[in-house]
Formats: sequence, C-alpha cells, structure tokens
Amino acid sequence: MSELPKTFDPASIESRWYAHWEASGQFRPDRPNAEPWTIVNPPPNVTGSLHIGHALDNTLQDILTRHARLKGKDALWVVGTDHAGIATQMVVERQMGAMSPPQKRTDHSREDFIAKVWAWKEESGGEITQQLRRLGCSMDWANERFTMDEGFSKAVLKVFVDLHRQGLLYRDKRLVNWDPGLGTAISDLEVETREIKGSFWHLRYPLADGSGFIEVATTRPETMLADMAVAVNGADERYTALIGKQVKLPITGRLISIIADDHADPELGSGAVKITPGHDFNDFEVGKRAGMAAGAMLNMLDAKARVVQVSDGLIPADLLGLTTAEARKAVVAQLKAEGFLIAHVDKEGVEHDAEPRTIQTPYGDRSGVVIEPWLTDQWYVDAKTLAQPAIEAVRVGAIDIVPKTWEKTFFNWMENIQPWCVSRQLWWGHQIPAWFGPDGTPYVAETEAEAQALAGAGVALVRDPDVLDTWFSSALWPFATMGWPDESDPTLGGRYPNDVLISGFDILFFWNARMMMQGLHFMKDVPFRTLYLHGLVRAADGAKMSKSKGNVVNPLGLIDQYGADALRFFMAAMESQGRDIKMDEKRVEGYRNFATKLWNAARFAQANGIVASTTLEAPRAELAVNKWIIAETIATVQTVDLALADYRFDGAANAIYQFAWSRFCDWYLELIKPQMVGDERGQIDDESKAVAGWVLDQILVLLHPFMPFITEELWHAMADPAHPREHDLIVAQWPMADARSLDPEASREVDWLIRLVQEIRTARNELNVPPGVRLPLHVRDANAATLARLERQAPALARLARLARVTHAEGEVTGGAAQVVVDEATFVLPLEGVIDLDSERARLTKAIAAAEKERDALSGRLGNASFVERAKPEAVEKAKADHADKAAEAARLQAALGRLG
Repeated sequence: MSELPKTFDPASIESRWYAHWEASGQFRPDRPNAEPWTIVNPPPNVTGSLHIGHALDNTLQDILTRHARLKGKDALWVVGTDHAGIATQMVVERQMGAMSPPQKRTDHSREDFIAKVWAWKEESGGEITQQLRRLGCSMDWANERFTMDEGFSKAVLKVFVDLHRQGLLYRDKRLVNWDPGLGTAISDLEVETREIKGSFWHLRYPLADGSGFIEVATTRPETMLADMAVAVNGADERYTALIGKQVKLPITGRLISIIADDHADPELGSGAVKITPGHDFNDFEVGKRAGMAAGAMLNMLDAKARVVQVSDGLIPADLLGLTTAEARKAVVAQLKAEGFLIAHVDKEGVEHDAEPRTIQTPYGDRSGVVIEPWLTDQWYVDAKTLAQPAIEAVRVGAIDIVPKTWEKTFFNWMENIQPWCVSRQLWWGHQIPAWFGPDGTPYVAETEAEAQALAGAGVALVRDPDVLDTWFSSALWPFATMGWPDESDPTLGGRYPNDVLISGFDILFFWNARMMMQGLHFMKDVPFRTLYLHGLVRAADGAKMSKSKGNVVNPLGLIDQYGADALRFFMAAMESQGRDIKMDEKRVEGYRNFATKLWNAARFAQANGIVASTTLEAPRAELAVNKWIIAETIATVQTVDLALADYRFDGAANAIYQFAWSRFCDWYLELIKPQMVGDERGQIDDESKAVAGWVLDQILVLLHPFMPFITEELWHAMADPAHPREHDLIVAQWPMADARSLDPEASREVDWLIRLVQEIRTARNELNVPPGVRLPLHVRDANAATLARLERQAPALARLARLARVTHAEGEVTGGAAQVVVDEATFVLPLEGVIDLDSERARLTKAIAAAEKERDALSGRLGNASFVERAKPEAVEKAKADHADKAAEAARLQAALGRLG
C-alpha cells in the first residue's frame, strides 16, 4: 500500500494513468467470449479543438463505455475524425495565402493541392484526439478511423454507386444554399442566421393591359430582375379577376403571369407576392406548382453572386457584373425614378424609400458572407424513400429516442423531408464517382474503367470535379468503421447494430437520421438500438455560448484548474434529460472538493489499517453500523444501475455523490472512528476495517466511469502489499446488488442514530451552545426498543453529539432546556448556566422578525403581476429562490425558539 500524499493533485496522476491504460491495451481488453457492446463517437472535424460541447458529449459516452467494460462486456468505443471538407480546405488555403509570395489553391493542380492537405493532416490534424485523451476518453485508439482512409473511402464510393443504380441518387437542378465566398453549396447546419437592420420596399407592378397596378413588397428588390410570376391567394376576392392576367415588369419589361397559390397570405401586406423561383426556396416550390421546369427558371447570379444575363436576355447591360448590394441600389433608384416605388411614410409623416425592418439573414458560418439561394445542378439523394424505414423503426421501438420528447420533432422533419443535396464544389473530399460524356450524360461507377465500359469504347469522359458532402460519408460511420463492405457477416462480428449513440440534438437530422437511413438500407437493420440526445452547454446566464459574446468556456482550462475528473462529474451531474446545462464553474470546483474528500477518506483508511477488500461479496458483519453501510452500498448500486439503464446520468452521479460524501465519509467513518484512550486514539475493530475496505472498493468501482483518474489511483493505493491488485480498476468487476446482505433492523437503528445526532447538532447550533460544551441528555417517553438502542449506541452518540451522559428521565426538566423529538421519544438538553436564555430568546425573536419581513416583501413582489411579466426571467427566479430561503429561515428560527419553551 503506497502512502497517499497529503494533497490531491489531479495533474500528477491524469497523464500517468492515461498513458498506462493506452499502452497496456486496457481500452480494448481481450474478451473473446464476452458480450459485445459498441458505441461510435460522432467524429469531430480533423481541424477541430475540444470545446465544451465535446466535453459533455464524450464524457457521457465514456461513462457508458467504462460501465459496460466493468460489467464484463467486450466494450468497443470506435474513434475517428471527419475530413471536414470545407473547414480543412480553408485551413490549408489560409496557410498558402500567408506564404511569401502568397499562393492560391488554383495555382496548383488538384492533385498537388490534395497532397498538401494530406501533408497538413499528418503534421497538424488531429489535435482534438490528444485533447480527448486529456478528458479521459477510453477510446479504441489502436483502430482509429478517418473518413477518408482507404477502407472508409471504398465504402463511400460503393454507397454512392449503389444508390445511383437503385434510382435513389440522381442529378437535378434545384435551389441550394450557395456560399459565394467559398464557391460551394453548403448544408443548413453551415448556415447561421443573423438579425440585420434592413429594409422592406413596396413596389407597384403595372398590369400589361394598362388597367392598373398590383402592389408587392420585398426585402431583396434586386431579385425582381428574375421575377417570373406574381402570386395571389385563390380565395382573395380582391384579385379573383386578375388571376391569369399579365404584369409587365419595370426595368426588364418581362411579361409575367398573375397566378393563384396558397403561399400568398391575404392577411400579409397587399396579399400579392412577387415570385422569383431561381432565388428563393418558397418561390421555387410555387414555380414548380405553377408548372415551371427548374431548367426554365431564371438565374440572375453567378457563383460569386454577381448579376449575369438571364436566358431571355432582358436584364439591362448596365446592371450586369454588379454585386447584389450594388444591383439593389441601382434597381431601387430606377424604380423610384420611373414611379414604381411606393414611398414609406413614417409616423412623423416623412417619406422614405423603404420601411426599416430587422431581417433574418442567412450567412455562411465559415465564410461570413450572405448565403444566396442559387439554382444549380447538383447530386441528390431520394431522402423521402430512404426515410420511410427509419420512421417505422422509431415508431415500432426498434430505435429508442431518449428523451422521447424528440420523437415528435423527428417525425415532423422526416415526414416532410426534402431531397438531400450531397455534392460540394470543393477539392478536398471524396470526389464524386461520376464521369460525363460529351453530351453531358453522367456515367456512375466505382472506377474510371467501369465508367468507360458503361459509356462505350472511345467515348471521351471527364470526371465530375465535385466532392461529396461530409455528412454523406459520416452517415456510414456505424458500419463502414467495422469493415463493411468487405466484412460479409451482417452483424459485423456482433458490432452491428451499435448499442447506443450519444449525440447533441442539433445534429439529429444532419447525422443521426441519415445514419438510420443508410444503415437500414445497406445493412437491413437499425444502426443503433438507442439514440440519446443531450442538450447544449450554455453560459451561466443561460445564453448560448459564442465567441462574439465572449462567454465561451474552454474545457482544457477547467481541466488545468480543477482536473478532468471534476469537469466530467459536473457534466454528468448536470445532464438531465431534455434540458440544457448552465455552465457553473463553482460546481466544477465543488466536484474537485468531492474528489479531495474521497482522497482524504482514503488517507484516513490508510492511517487506520483499512485496506482493499479481497472479495467481491460483502464481508460478514455483526455490528449494526456495518450492516447499515452494507445496505446503503447495495441500495446505491441498485440506484446507479437503474439510473444508467434509463440514461439518467444526473441520477447516477448524484446517487454516488450523496452516498460517498454523506453516508460513507460524513457518517460511517465518523461512526467507526475509534475513541481516544488517554492521549492516544484507539483501534478500529477488525470487522469494521474489513467492511470499510469493501465499501471503499465499491465506491471506487461505481465512481470510476465518472471520475476515472482519482479512482484508479486510489484503487491501487488502497491495496494491501501482501495482496496487490490483480488488475487495474478500469477492468475490474461492477458491484452486485446482493439483497441477502440486508438487515432492515440494523439499518433502522443507524438511521435513527443519525437523525438523533442531526437534531441535537441543529439545536446546539441554533441556540449558540459553545462547541466545546458537553451537555447531558435526558430522554422521556422512550419505549423499550429506543432505550435498547440508546444503550448500544451510547459511545457513538456521546462522541458525535458532544454529550456528557444520557439518562432516562420522567416528568418535566426544571430550568431552561431545548427539546428535540425523534419518533416517540423526547430528548431534553438542559441549558441552565450554559447560555443566557433570555438573551437567546430575544435574539431569536429579532431574527424571526427580520426573516419574516424579508419573506413578506419578496412575497409581495412575486404577487405583483407587473414585476413577474416585465422583469428578466433570471430576476424572477432569483426572487423565488430568495423567498424560499427566507421562508425556510423563519421556520427554522421559530423551531429553535420553540425548543426553548
């Protein structure tokens, strides 16, 4: 048994133990006949660094993985990184731009640029994998994957080709989120919406027959250059006679029809809406319903979001080449000059060109430029067809979404799913396995030779330069990481389906749902049995963390200050299903204190000859206190088992915390602590030593998934030199809840003792009895069972409650005294000569009045509807908490005054 240092220092043990676990293969122990248990990590971007969301996500995964390993399962946590097409390409392009002289991607061939990206990846990529190690993640690093490694890339190409052959992947012209800064289509997740102070212009379009005008409004007046219709609601009687007539657009002179469509809301504005199907997602759908083919829709912007000529050639030459901002200014000026702009009159009667509005504007999260809906040819997956089996799997319970409140959102999105754009205009990524012939016909195959065979000998082919969306490849993560398509076993060695997936709710559709679609389609089974969706980690005030707000918390900084164990325990203890987590550094510090408490308990054990247990079963116990702590241990094991089975991470963490801190450290160790014999402390009896060693072992095993580092250190530190540990804690055996060890009567007796001590301590504290004074205790109305308990527990009661003696009394005690009632008995503490009773009554009366005054003031504030409605939510919550505190304080002081009689 190595003697523990006086001070717990997380940094000194974390790197040592992690290196030991990894080097000795403990993250994937050899268990050929054990039940497989599998989880895959959401692959972080290879460019990424650990943020607080990663810390939460991976802590929860590691808890489940370590728990499964302790349960004897062949636990596998698949680890890898995503090639992150846009992010990685941007990193390398920035590095090239910083060279002297600066370089651009297009200065190099595609092959040379990709070689530079691979070189960057080998040299600088994967920083986050080292940071995950600091968090304590017990991942299978020996088999780390990358979404562009050879085996995974083979799977990606096969999926693309197979889907195309099955008619589930096709090329189409549709609107996409186009990032003019990056020159590529992007996913919805890569679009961030910002509130921008913008304008709302009202225009009047002349009817072609000269009979009048129809009024429309827009936040993007430049798009009128590509208008193809004006929509009104068919039920709007104001426009019934106009449906089918034509409008002659200002500036271009284009004739467009007035059509009926429910997209037009009679209650909004004029009830008429300009339709630009090539530059607005809603308008695109209106155009399709009106019979407009996508290929015929007008596209007035190029890839850099500059105005280009449309197919009918009607955009004036002086507008070509302008940016959208320049075009907007020019179009508004011409509309005004020609009398087609309706002025906005403010409340002072002053005219303006437009009405000021706050506009929700989409921006590229990486480029920082305005995203344009852009009509372009891309590759699409028939998501609607693939979604049906996934919807059914959730409906019948083949996939259990936890918490279930997310099911409604899942069904709503899946049942209204749109085609999935899977192509990106980048160089870094899985290049699309399609080759185009001279007439534009695509030939899709896994190799160029196969494509040539499809096209025919002598047909010149050019490969599609685009790459696949990274979500397309990561959707294969649960099975392509396990050897598919080379592995013929449909269960992939018992690893498919995975047991559980832990994910943030924000990628439910971008990743989770797509894994369901691809897994069910290619593996004919669900990718995971359970999908656990956690919330966000927010700032302390509940605001979303962002760099612009300056409220981002660095998890590595917290690890440096408090240790990985404290941060992990905070994440688990605060993870309540369906709720976001408010970052609270004080709580992290509190869990560091919890680790220190456990450290000191182990040091106490060492100092008193308590060593690790040599048995899995509880030792034989005769003393009530030992029977009680064994029962408490078993109850805690049961609680933790149930909580983890239900993915109640907070319930499991808090059960361990309360047991280890309160029951074991604060009560059990105090109850078995030997009394002083003269100037020397006595010895703990052998039975209690054995039980204490066993209980501490159970605590270490239960706590290990949450706090792996300190528990492994104490596991070995507590070993008897004559009986060293046969294995590390990481591969130990999970405790068994053996009800045969329970003794209800012993548990009741010790619970009674604890309640009595707490009542006496509370009375002493509230009545300002000096800590060093030992009081006599008189008991009245006690039955035989209580008297027997008093006799058995007299030494512990005297020591813990600081009593001089315990006597049985009948009748009233003369003089001032405090009384506490526990069950049927009344316990009297004589206070004559110990405190000034009159002064104490006066002090309590004054304190009660002050507490009640504050309580009532807060009650009045909370009863004021104006305060509750107008105050910030956090101010209302604080007032409620303060009111509860003052009410409790007043009640406590009243009880103390009542004790004096």
